[in-house]
This record gives sequence, C-alpha cells and structure tokens, in this order.
Amino acid sequence: MLEKKQHNYEKAVLVGVVTQNQDEDKLQEYMDELEFLAYTAGATVDRRFTQKLTQPDSKTFVGSGKAQEIKEYVKEKGIGTIIFDDELSPSQLKNLEKEIEVKILDRTNLILDIFAQRAQTSYARTQVELAQYQYLLPRLSKMWSHLDKQKGGIGMRGPGETEIETDRRIIRDRISLLKDKLKIIDKQMATQRNNRGKVVRAALVGYTNVGKSTLMNAISKSDVFAENKLFATLDTTVRKVVIGNLPFLLTDTVGFIRKLPTQLVESFKSTLDEVREADLLIHVVDISHESFEDHIESVNQILMEINAHQKPMIMVFNKIDDFSYEKKDEDDLTPGSNKNVSLDEWKKTWMAKSKHPAVFISALTKENFPEMKRLVYDEVMKIHISRFPYNDFLFEYFDNDEDEASETED
Repeated sequence: MLEKKQHNYEKAVLVGVVTQNQDEDKLQEYMDELEFLAYTAGATVDRRFTQKLTQPDSKTFVGSGKAQEIKEYVKEKGIGTIIFDDELSPSQLKNLEKEIEVKILDRTNLILDIFAQRAQTSYARTQVELAQYQYLLPRLSKMWSHLDKQKGGIGMRGPGETEIETDRRIIRDRISLLKDKLKIIDKQMATQRNNRGKVVRAALVGYTNVGKSTLMNAISKSDVFAENKLFATLDTTVRKVVIGNLPFLLTDTVGFIRKLPTQLVESFKSTLDEVREADLLIHVVDISHESFEDHIESVNQILMEINAHQKPMIMVFNKIDDFSYEKKDEDDLTPGSNKNVSLDEWKKTWMAKSKHPAVFISALTKENFPEMKRLVYDEVMKIHISRFPYNDFLFEYFDNDEDEASETED
C-alpha cells in the first residue's frame, strides 16, 4: 500500500477484528489507515492478522488460537512490535505482553506517539504529555515487576505504600500540574482571541492529511509545515488574510481521525476552541481518498461533539488532481484508473448539491482557486455585514495576485 524506505523502520504486524459492529470492508479501511499511522510513526508493516469475532475477547482481544499464531509468527520473523487497531484495556494489554513478550501497542498509543513526535511548541508538547499520562495511569501496572514489594528503611516502617501506588501518585500530581499549566495557557489564548476584535474568523477543519496546511499556505502565502503524513500539523496557526480588500483571520487546526483518543480531545481543548469560536468553518475533504464520505461523517461527528456543527460552513473538495475513476456510463463516478474529471462533471455530483456551499480544487496546483476565493469572500462578507450593518465602507471583490496575507500567531 505504501512505498517506504526500509532502513531505520521498526518491523511490526497489525491486528484487527471483524465484529458485528465492524464488517470486513470497514476493517480493511481501518487497517489501511493503521498502516499509514504506523508508517508515520516510523514502522514498516510485515503482515496483517485479522479474525472474525462476535466481540473482541475480554482477555487478549483476539482468541487464544490467534494469539498463539501471532506469537509464533513474530518469534520466527524477529518482529518486535504488534499494533492493535482498537484501544486495548489495561488487562488485555497486560495479558498480551505476558503471553507474547514483545512490545504491544494499540491505536491510541500509536497516535499519542505520533503526536509526541510532531509536537513543536511548548503548548503542544504539554497537551501531548497530559494525554500520554492520562492514557498511562490505568495501565501503569504492566510496567513493573516488583509491585508487591514494600518500601522499607529509616522513616519508611509501617505499612507504607507499594511502588506502584507511589508511581500512580506521582503521575496524578503530574497530571494536575499539566492541567494547571494548560489552564494558564488557555487563558492567554482566550485573551489573544478576544484581542483580535470583531474581525471575522474562519477555521480550516477536516480529516488528517486532507491538505489543510497546503491550502493554508496557498491562501495566506505562508509556510505552514505540510507533509504527506498523518498529523503533520499539531500547533494552531493563525494568519491574517485579505481576499479582494476584505480582511479576515484564517486558522489551521489539527486534523481529525476516526477512533480519535478521548485523551487527545480533552488535552487539545484549546485547539478545538479555535473551531468552536470561529465564525466560518472551511471543511477540507480529500476527494481522492476512497473513504472520503466516512471522513466527512467523522469530522461532522466531532464538530457535533464540540457543539460547532451549526456554524456556517464551506465544503472544499481538495485533491481533484489526484482523483481517478472508471466510467461505466456518463453519469457514473467510480474510483478506478482514468484521471481528470472536469469541473463541470464535479458540479453535477451529489457533493455539489450538499446543504453547504461547495467548491472543487487542487490546493497543490491551485486549480479552480479563483472560484474558491470568491466563495470564501462571499461567505466572509455575509458574516461581516451581519456584524457591521451600518458600516459605511463598502468592500468590493477583485481577484488578482496581490491579495495580502500576514502572520498574526503561531
């Protein structure tokens, strides 16, 4: 699926289950995504193991026979990492490590590791550290082989506390400290948002790796980091943008993903606040991805969870230059081998008829950018007029290459 350089990559196997809530096709999609996550984290996938179960086994996630098969395979091939597609319970993780004796990761742990690699600013690192500790706390027991030993020595006589209890207390204290630190930073960021005045704020939202940062760079003429890996951008970036002669603020936010760890939703609260407090959402979709409809649904679900789903929204279907299809008849768009769908064809699809204004572009080649900029301008102008109904200054739209952009915040 992925072309990788083999050197410096850990070898891993993936494990997933087909259940009554997740059919084989859906599992295949999740496993493809898990492989991309593993690649982003620095692993190359040697093999995938799947099993059909009514529900995951409460002890080892997969059945005992499958666990034994995986154990024999990783031992034979010298593989040191097994990655499960769903979050493992503390007892499942403990049992698997005892049974197979290699490094066991689940999807949540893998995503947290990627976030830890990608965090650049002190704020992002603090958010990730908090999420890691919240994930670690209930799973701490697996890390120690001396949990039943009591501390002794001068001043430590009596019942005392086990080392695991000491470590849990230390982690709880660390979590409390990190939460207090984030509260201070959240207040500072809230003040920054308030200081932006009443200028219209737009936020780029979407699934991870759909091209939000590339679009941000193209619109604002900036250099936000962009890469063809998951979660290339963690830190919120805000730019002042002028389209025509209408100024507004544009925010690039962290990408969403299916099965997003709850710890990350909580620790990245302030990042999500940028979405909650935006006046306009620009929902970017990778139209070339075969599961883009599921991605749209996943993003909409998270927007609903943070109570941002009723905001004005523009649907930007990106990467039309990468989309491919095979025509069975003139009205049929099915992923396949042939490329180049015309803009007129795109405008006849169901995507163009959604309840939100839609536009089809390539952020990389800037195809159809004038139409997208005009659409953004119109939607920002509607909000501006509602906010300043008696403003004597009339903005006029014009499209040229002199649109201004300036940095306001990283």
